[in-house]
Amino acid sequence: MNLRISKPPYSYRDDNTLPDFDDSRPVIVMDGQCGLCAMTARWMAHADKAGEFGICRSQAELGTALLRHYGIDAQKPESWLYILDGRAYSALDGIIRAGARVGGTGWLFQPLRILPRSLQEGLYRWVARNRYRIFGRTDMCALRDEALRARLME
Repeated sequence: MNLRISKPPYSYRDDNTLPDFDDSRPVIVMDGQCGLCAMTARWMAHADKAGEFGICRSQAELGTALLRHYGIDAQKPESWLYILDGRAYSALDGIIRAGARVGGTGWLFQPLRILPRSLQEGLYRWVARNRYRIFGRTDMCALRDEALRARLME
């Protein structure tokens, strides 16, 4: 798993396999079939009072292409990506940064910064690999949440 992504900012702009998208705002790519991810997406849509974040399912063409660009397999459980100002952050590092950006209850993730990287990675992997068993499956696009639907990037 890649906690630190070393590609230069906006490197995806030179990748002709990626569809065009609005990169003027923070973008989160997450599993659109995961119950935990759907809860997180709904929370983000409501907690992001500034209306900044775009949310993209890893199953969408854009989501899959962004993950592939950053060397993340969309089929693996560890496929979570946060892009801000052209820089990408994955796994728990991305979640912590996104939480800080959205503010409010997003700050609850900040204490996880003190964990050594190896523990962060282990914790993230454990949750990611067990997310369907613990939180079930759902279809993020089928949720009747207008705030969330307005954020989805397809």
